[in-house]
Amino acid sequence: MCRFQDVLDYPVLILALSLLIFWLSALAGASVSKRRHSAETEADHEDFTLIVGATLTLLGLIIGFTFSMAMTRYDQRKNYEEEEANAIGTEYVRLDLLPATDAAKIRILVRSYLDQRVLYYRARNEQQLNQISNRTAQLQAEMWSAVSTLTRAHLNPVMALVVAGMNDVLNTQGYTQAAWWNRVPIAAWTLLVVLSIFSNLALGYGAHRRTTFRFLILPIALSVSLFLIADIDSPRGGIIRVYPQNLERLAESLHSQ
Repeated sequence: MCRFQDVLDYPVLILALSLLIFWLSALAGASVSKRRHSAETEADHEDFTLIVGATLTLLGLIIGFTFSMAMTRYDQRKNYEEEEANAIGTEYVRLDLLPATDAAKIRILVRSYLDQRVLYYRARNEQQLNQISNRTAQLQAEMWSAVSTLTRAHLNPVMALVVAGMNDVLNTQGYTQAAWWNRVPIAAWTLLVVLSIFSNLALGYGAHRRTTFRFLILPIALSVSLFLIADIDSPRGGIIRVYPQNLERLAESLHSQ
């Protein structure tokens, strides 16, 4: 069953649907206005204009608030990508403190793990993402098992430092996953859509000159705004995405050694 959250992963679809719905809302408002029985006085028109202005002002504030929420989540995903790259790079260097044989084995696991993290950011296919997640979990278990086994055999401050670094590697992956799941709430989207429809109804109802161009101005502006918010808020479906530039540079550096 398709959920509304799944639709939000397709910003172009949001653009097309919202434009159609808002345009039809404006036409519906104009149709109701044609069938009104009582003549509108000048005072009624002024009152209605005031209501429309207040509604559009409120809509603008909600759009700005929702856009700010989407940008905050986008910045959070970027920051965690950087933190994850730093954690992996630091732990890779700390492996120099281990015996050469053990360090070489763990380095192979770390490089493989880093490759999976790069693929995680690039993936868009759900099946591929599941494979990456399963492989990532497997590598995490192997890395932790290797480090914890050495720690039990050699209890000293050096091993504690290596274990702490591996713990940071695992934790940053969890923080990244949580940030990618953190989306603009459905309630905010619902309020934004409902108020947009109401604004277009009011636009159509209060318009004196009923031309197609006039009824498309506000729907286009609102649908483009919703498209931009959905694009930024969608980690994988949007054009504006977080690219793993820090992880990619780290992977190039480690594989070249």
